[in-house]
Amino acid sequence: MSAISFRPGTTRSRAAVSAQVFAVYLFATGVVAVIAPDLLLSVLRMPPATDVWFRVVGVTAFMIGVFAWVAGRHELRPFFVASVYTRGTVFAVFTAFAVLGLAPPMLVLFGTIDLLGGLWTHRALKADARCASGRGEL
Repeated sequence: MSAISFRPGTTRSRAAVSAQVFAVYLFATGVVAVIAPDLLLSVLRMPPATDVWFRVVGVTAFMIGVFAWVAGRHELRPFFVASVYTRGTVFAVFTAFAVLGLAPPMLVLFGTIDLLGGLWTHRALKADARCASGRGEL
């Protein structure tokens, strides 16, 4: 099986599924950041929001989720490949922020989620390529 079926007559590649799962994560994170920013900030051990900027980040996360959802829906492989690199970069930058004392160490947790999602997508892309070339299933 080279793809995953959700409804009769429809399939998604493994990479598309990983993108859409990541989109759901971004939707949830974005909504919480907009509606209850202090909840998310408390998890990060950061002070409560005093202005709109954290909510702006939430809207941005939600919109990136929309891109990921649409990419998954339409099997946009270039998006999947780019997301592997960008999510790895998020981990590196968030880790650097924590190491430099610019952000609390808990920010690395969010970077780790990005990294793991990127690794999942990377593995999914490889599995999809193997199945497409007829070299077997994973």
